[in-house]
Amino acid sequence: MRAERFVCLAGGVGAAKFLQGFVNVVPPEDVVVVVNTGDDMELHGLHISPDLDIILYTLAGIVEEVKGWGIRDDTFQCLSMLQRYGCETWFNLGDKDLATHVYRTKLLKDGFSLQEVTARLSQQLGLRETILPMTNDKFETRILTDRGEMHFQEYMVKYGMQRHVVGVKFEGDKQAKPCPEVLNAILHASGIIICPSNPIVSIGTILSVKGIREALRKTKAKVVSISPIIGGTAVKGPAAQLMLSLGMEVSAFSVANLYKDFVDFLILDKIDKNLKKRIETLGLQTVVTDTLMRTAEDKVRLAKVAFSCL
Repeated sequence: MRAERFVCLAGGVGAAKFLQGFVNVVPPEDVVVVVNTGDDMELHGLHISPDLDIILYTLAGIVEEVKGWGIRDDTFQCLSMLQRYGCETWFNLGDKDLATHVYRTKLLKDGFSLQEVTARLSQQLGLRETILPMTNDKFETRILTDRGEMHFQEYMVKYGMQRHVVGVKFEGDKQAKPCPEVLNAILHASGIIICPSNPIVSIGTILSVKGIREALRKTKAKVVSISPIIGGTAVKGPAAQLMLSLGMEVSAFSVANLYKDFVDFLILDKIDKNLKKRIETLGLQTVVTDTLMRTAEDKVRLAKVAFSCL
Protein backbone atom coordinates (compact mmCIF):
# COMPACT_ATOMS: atom_id res chain seq x y z
CA MET A 1 0.00 0.00 0.00
CA ARG A 2 1.10 3.57 -0.68
CA ALA A 3 1.54 5.94 2.27
CA GLU A 4 -1.56 7.83 1.10
CA ARG A 5 -4.51 5.96 -0.37
CA PHE A 6 -7.96 7.48 -0.83
CA VAL A 7 -10.84 5.11 -1.51
CA CYS A 8 -13.97 6.23 -3.35
CA LEU A 9 -17.15 4.14 -3.63
CA ALA A 10 -18.76 4.92 -6.97
CA GLY A 11 -21.74 4.43 -9.20
CA GLY A 12 -21.90 6.04 -12.63
CA VAL A 13 -22.31 9.61 -13.86
CA GLY A 14 -22.41 11.53 -10.55
CA ALA A 15 -19.41 9.66 -9.21
CA ALA A 16 -17.48 10.14 -12.45
CA LYS A 17 -18.02 13.91 -12.31
CA PHE A 18 -16.84 14.05 -8.71
CA LEU A 19 -13.77 11.95 -9.49
CA GLN A 20 -12.81 14.34 -12.29
CA GLY A 21 -12.47 16.97 -9.60
CA PHE A 22 -10.93 14.72 -6.96
CA VAL A 23 -7.97 13.68 -9.11
CA ASN A 24 -7.13 17.37 -9.37
CA VAL A 25 -6.97 17.60 -5.58
CA VAL A 26 -4.95 14.45 -4.83
CA PRO A 27 -2.54 12.56 -7.13
CA PRO A 28 -4.46 10.09 -9.33
CA GLU A 29 -2.13 7.25 -8.32
CA ASP A 30 -3.32 7.72 -4.70
CA VAL A 31 -6.96 7.10 -5.67
CA VAL A 32 -8.71 3.72 -5.48
CA VAL A 33 -12.23 3.60 -6.94
CA VAL A 34 -14.54 0.72 -5.97
CA VAL A 35 -17.26 0.58 -8.61
CA ASN A 36 -20.76 -0.89 -8.63
CA THR A 37 -21.14 -3.91 -10.94
CA GLY A 38 -24.79 -4.68 -10.16
CA ASP A 39 -25.67 -2.99 -13.47
CA ASP A 40 -23.52 -5.43 -15.46
CA MET A 41 -25.33 -7.51 -18.04
CA GLU A 42 -24.85 -9.64 -21.13
CA LEU A 43 -26.12 -8.16 -24.38
CA HIS A 44 -25.46 -9.39 -27.93
CA GLY A 45 -23.18 -12.01 -26.34
CA LEU A 46 -21.00 -9.31 -24.73
CA HIS A 47 -20.30 -8.50 -21.09
CA ILE A 48 -21.38 -4.89 -20.50
CA SER A 49 -20.20 -3.03 -17.37
CA PRO A 50 -21.96 0.37 -17.54
CA ASP A 51 -20.64 1.97 -14.35
CA LEU A 52 -17.09 0.71 -14.80
CA ASP A 53 -17.06 2.09 -18.33
CA ILE A 54 -18.40 5.52 -17.31
CA ILE A 55 -15.64 5.77 -14.71
CA LEU A 56 -12.94 4.53 -17.13
CA TYR A 57 -14.00 6.78 -20.00
CA THR A 58 -14.39 9.84 -17.77
CA LEU A 59 -11.01 9.51 -16.07
CA ALA A 60 -9.40 8.78 -19.45
CA GLY A 61 -10.85 12.03 -20.81
CA ILE A 62 -12.80 10.38 -23.63
CA VAL A 63 -16.35 10.35 -22.22
CA GLU A 64 -19.24 11.98 -24.05
CA GLU A 65 -19.61 14.90 -21.63
CA VAL A 66 -23.16 15.96 -22.54
CA LYS A 67 -24.70 12.53 -22.00
CA GLY A 68 -22.21 11.52 -19.31
CA TRP A 69 -21.75 8.05 -20.79
CA GLY A 70 -20.26 6.48 -23.91
CA ILE A 71 -17.29 7.74 -25.89
CA ARG A 72 -17.02 11.21 -27.39
CA ASP A 73 -17.80 11.46 -31.12
CA ASP A 74 -18.81 7.80 -31.29
CA THR A 75 -20.91 6.43 -34.14
CA PHE A 76 -23.68 3.83 -34.03
CA GLN A 77 -23.35 1.95 -37.32
CA CYS A 78 -23.14 -1.47 -35.67
CA LEU A 79 -26.26 -0.78 -33.62
CA SER A 80 -28.07 0.35 -36.76
CA MET A 81 -27.19 -2.93 -38.50
CA LEU A 82 -28.24 -4.96 -35.47
CA GLN A 83 -31.60 -3.20 -35.61
CA ARG A 84 -31.90 -4.16 -39.29
CA TYR A 85 -31.34 -7.77 -38.27
CA GLY A 86 -34.20 -7.49 -35.80
CA CYS A 87 -32.09 -7.40 -32.65
CA GLU A 88 -33.07 -5.39 -29.60
CA THR A 89 -31.26 -2.06 -29.64
CA TRP A 90 -32.72 -0.26 -26.63
CA PHE A 91 -29.31 -0.05 -24.97
CA ASN A 92 -27.20 2.43 -26.93
CA LEU A 93 -23.79 0.97 -27.73
CA GLY A 94 -21.50 3.06 -29.88
CA ASP A 95 -18.96 1.52 -32.22
CA LYS A 96 -15.92 2.52 -30.12
CA ASP A 97 -17.78 1.53 -26.97
CA LEU A 98 -18.44 -1.91 -28.47
CA ALA A 99 -14.68 -2.43 -28.80
CA THR A 100 -14.42 -2.22 -25.00
CA HIS A 101 -17.14 -4.84 -24.56
CA VAL A 102 -15.66 -7.15 -27.19
CA TYR A 103 -12.23 -6.91 -25.56
CA ARG A 104 -13.61 -7.38 -22.03
CA THR A 105 -15.66 -10.40 -23.08
CA LYS A 106 -12.68 -12.02 -24.81
CA LEU A 107 -10.46 -11.59 -21.75
CA LEU A 108 -13.15 -12.96 -19.43
CA LYS A 109 -13.55 -15.99 -21.68
CA ASP A 110 -9.77 -16.42 -21.60
CA GLY A 111 -10.01 -16.84 -17.83
CA PHE A 112 -9.12 -13.38 -16.54
CA SER A 113 -11.16 -11.99 -13.64
CA LEU A 114 -13.19 -8.80 -14.01
CA GLN A 115 -10.66 -7.06 -11.76
CA GLU A 116 -7.78 -8.17 -14.00
CA VAL A 117 -9.67 -7.11 -17.11
CA THR A 118 -10.47 -3.71 -15.58
CA ALA A 119 -6.81 -3.22 -14.64
CA ARG A 120 -5.77 -3.97 -18.22
CA LEU A 121 -8.37 -1.57 -19.64
CA SER A 122 -7.22 1.11 -17.17
CA GLN A 123 -3.60 0.69 -18.17
CA GLN A 124 -4.34 0.82 -21.88
CA LEU A 125 -6.48 3.93 -21.43
CA GLY A 126 -3.60 5.60 -19.59
CA LEU A 127 -5.22 5.77 -16.16
CA ARG A 128 -3.08 6.14 -13.03
CA GLU A 129 -5.98 5.52 -10.65
CA THR A 130 -6.75 2.02 -9.40
CA ILE A 131 -10.22 1.00 -10.58
CA LEU A 132 -11.72 -2.01 -8.80
CA PRO A 133 -15.04 -3.69 -9.56
CA MET A 134 -16.82 -4.39 -6.27
CA THR A 135 -16.77 -8.13 -7.03
CA ASN A 136 -15.51 -10.57 -9.65
CA ASP A 137 -18.60 -12.70 -9.12
CA LYS A 138 -21.91 -12.60 -10.95
CA PHE A 139 -24.10 -9.96 -9.36
CA GLU A 140 -27.27 -8.40 -10.72
CA THR A 141 -29.56 -5.64 -9.50
CA ARG A 142 -33.17 -6.57 -10.18
CA ILE A 143 -36.10 -4.17 -10.04
CA LEU A 144 -39.49 -5.52 -8.97
CA THR A 145 -42.32 -3.67 -10.69
CA ASP A 146 -46.09 -3.94 -11.05
CA ARG A 147 -45.41 -5.48 -14.48
CA GLY A 148 -42.87 -8.03 -13.34
CA GLU A 149 -39.21 -8.30 -12.44
CA MET A 150 -36.50 -6.91 -14.66
CA HIS A 151 -32.81 -6.04 -14.83
CA PHE A 152 -32.02 -2.54 -13.54
CA GLN A 153 -30.90 -1.38 -17.00
CA GLU A 154 -34.18 -2.54 -18.51
CA TYR A 155 -36.07 -0.51 -15.93
CA MET A 156 -33.93 2.59 -16.39
CA VAL A 157 -33.12 2.55 -20.12
CA LYS A 158 -35.56 0.27 -21.94
CA TYR A 159 -38.63 1.50 -20.07
CA GLY A 160 -37.31 4.94 -19.14
CA MET A 161 -38.18 4.42 -15.44
CA GLN A 162 -41.86 4.32 -16.45
CA ARG A 163 -42.72 1.33 -14.29
CA HIS A 164 -44.15 1.39 -10.78
CA VAL A 165 -41.46 -0.04 -8.51
CA VAL A 166 -42.48 -2.29 -5.64
CA GLY A 167 -39.03 -3.47 -4.58
CA VAL A 168 -35.36 -4.01 -5.32
CA LYS A 169 -33.33 -7.19 -4.95
CA PHE A 170 -29.74 -8.21 -5.52
CA GLU A 171 -29.09 -11.54 -7.20
CA GLY A 172 -25.78 -12.96 -6.05
CA ASP A 173 -25.44 -11.00 -2.82
CA LYS A 174 -25.35 -14.18 -0.73
CA GLN A 175 -22.44 -15.69 -2.69
CA ALA A 176 -20.50 -12.73 -4.07
CA LYS A 177 -17.19 -11.87 -2.47
CA PRO A 178 -15.48 -8.49 -2.81
CA CYS A 179 -12.52 -8.29 -5.16
CA PRO A 180 -9.33 -9.23 -3.30
CA GLU A 181 -7.99 -5.68 -2.98
CA VAL A 182 -11.26 -4.00 -1.94
CA LEU A 183 -11.36 -4.80 1.78
CA ASN A 184 -7.65 -4.15 2.23
CA ALA A 185 -7.97 -0.78 0.50
CA ILE A 186 -10.85 0.24 2.78
CA LEU A 187 -9.20 -0.96 5.99
CA HIS A 188 -5.91 0.80 5.24
CA ALA A 189 -7.26 3.92 3.54
CA SER A 190 -6.12 7.42 4.44
CA GLY A 191 -9.67 8.60 3.75
CA ILE A 192 -12.86 7.27 2.18
CA ILE A 193 -15.44 9.10 0.10
CA ILE A 194 -18.90 7.83 -0.77
CA CYS A 195 -19.47 9.55 -4.11
CA PRO A 196 -22.79 11.24 -4.96
CA SER A 197 -24.32 8.08 -6.40
CA ASN A 198 -27.67 6.35 -6.04
CA PRO A 199 -27.86 5.14 -2.41
CA ILE A 200 -30.07 2.18 -3.31
CA VAL A 201 -28.71 0.69 -6.54
CA SER A 202 -25.16 2.04 -6.73
CA ILE A 203 -23.73 2.52 -3.25
CA GLY A 204 -26.36 0.24 -1.70
CA THR A 205 -25.34 -2.46 -4.15
CA ILE A 206 -21.67 -2.17 -3.18
CA LEU A 207 -22.58 -2.27 0.51
CA SER A 208 -24.54 -5.50 0.00
CA VAL A 209 -21.38 -7.41 -0.95
CA LYS A 210 -20.11 -9.47 1.97
CA GLY A 211 -17.61 -7.71 4.19
CA ILE A 212 -17.65 -4.26 2.61
CA ARG A 213 -19.99 -2.57 5.08
CA GLU A 214 -18.18 -4.22 7.98
CA ALA A 215 -14.83 -2.97 6.65
CA LEU A 216 -16.23 0.56 6.45
CA ARG A 217 -17.27 0.28 10.10
CA LYS A 218 -13.84 -1.02 11.12
CA THR A 219 -11.58 1.34 9.19
CA LYS A 220 -9.80 4.06 11.11
CA ALA A 221 -10.09 6.40 8.13
CA LYS A 222 -12.65 9.18 8.08
CA VAL A 223 -15.61 8.38 5.83
CA VAL A 224 -17.26 11.26 3.97
CA SER A 225 -20.46 10.98 1.93
CA ILE A 226 -21.88 13.46 -0.56
CA SER A 227 -25.67 13.40 -0.79
CA PRO A 228 -26.98 12.76 -4.32
CA ILE A 229 -30.38 14.03 -3.20
CA ILE A 230 -30.84 17.80 -3.44
CA GLY A 231 -34.04 19.55 -2.43
CA GLY A 232 -36.01 16.32 -2.29
CA THR A 233 -35.05 15.04 -5.73
CA ALA A 234 -32.19 13.20 -7.42
CA VAL A 235 -29.85 15.13 -9.69
CA LYS A 236 -29.94 12.25 -12.16
CA GLY A 237 -31.40 8.75 -12.37
CA PRO A 238 -34.07 6.88 -10.43
CA ALA A 239 -32.89 7.36 -6.83
CA ALA A 240 -35.99 9.33 -5.84
CA GLN A 241 -38.42 6.80 -7.33
CA LEU A 242 -36.61 3.88 -5.71
CA MET A 243 -36.48 5.55 -2.30
CA LEU A 244 -40.19 6.28 -2.47
CA SER A 245 -40.95 2.69 -3.46
CA LEU A 246 -39.09 1.49 -0.38
CA GLY A 247 -41.07 3.82 1.88
CA MET A 248 -38.28 6.33 2.42
CA GLU A 249 -38.43 10.08 2.60
CA VAL A 250 -36.61 11.44 -0.45
CA SER A 251 -34.06 13.65 1.26
CA ALA A 252 -30.46 13.99 2.34
CA PHE A 253 -31.65 12.84 5.77
CA SER A 254 -32.58 9.42 4.35
CA VAL A 255 -29.15 9.18 2.72
CA ALA A 256 -27.57 9.92 6.10
CA ASN A 257 -29.79 7.34 7.76
CA LEU A 258 -28.73 4.68 5.25
CA TYR A 259 -25.03 5.33 5.95
CA LYS A 260 -25.12 6.34 9.63
CA ASP A 261 -23.31 3.23 10.89
CA PHE A 262 -20.08 4.03 9.06
CA VAL A 263 -20.10 7.64 7.76
CA ASP A 264 -18.48 10.46 9.76
CA PHE A 265 -19.39 13.47 7.57
CA LEU A 266 -22.29 14.11 5.22
CA ILE A 267 -21.93 16.88 2.66
CA LEU A 268 -25.32 18.29 1.74
CA ASP A 269 -26.41 21.01 -0.62
CA LYS A 270 -27.13 24.51 0.66
CA ILE A 271 -30.76 24.02 -0.43
CA ASP A 272 -30.99 21.38 2.32
CA LYS A 273 -29.34 23.41 5.09
CA ASN A 274 -32.57 23.07 7.10
CA LEU A 275 -31.77 19.33 7.44
CA LYS A 276 -28.39 19.96 9.07
CA LYS A 277 -29.47 19.65 12.72
CA ARG A 278 -31.76 16.71 12.01
CA ILE A 279 -28.95 14.80 10.31
CA GLU A 280 -26.60 15.56 13.17
CA THR A 281 -29.01 13.79 15.57
CA LEU A 282 -27.92 10.59 13.78
CA GLY A 283 -24.37 11.16 14.98
CA LEU A 284 -22.96 12.50 11.70
CA GLN A 285 -21.16 15.79 11.21
CA THR A 286 -22.45 17.89 8.33
CA VAL A 287 -21.00 20.30 5.81
CA VAL A 288 -23.29 22.56 3.77
CA THR A 289 -22.11 23.72 0.36
CA ASP A 290 -23.15 23.93 -3.29
CA THR A 291 -22.98 20.29 -4.43
CA LEU A 292 -24.16 20.70 -8.05
CA MET A 293 -21.31 20.00 -10.48
CA ARG A 294 -22.04 22.12 -13.54
CA THR A 295 -18.46 23.02 -14.45
CA ALA A 296 -14.92 21.71 -14.02
CA GLU A 297 -14.42 24.34 -11.32
CA ASP A 298 -17.50 23.06 -9.45
CA LYS A 299 -16.08 19.53 -9.48
CA VAL A 300 -12.74 20.64 -8.05
CA ARG A 301 -14.40 22.85 -5.45
CA LEU A 302 -16.63 20.01 -4.19
CA ALA A 303 -13.65 17.66 -4.16
CA LYS A 304 -11.71 20.13 -2.01
CA VAL A 305 -14.63 20.31 0.45
CA ALA A 306 -14.74 16.50 0.69
CA PHE A 307 -10.96 16.27 1.08
CA SER A 308 -11.00 18.82 3.90
CA CYS A 309 -13.18 16.43 5.93
CA LEU A 310 -10.78 13.51 5.69
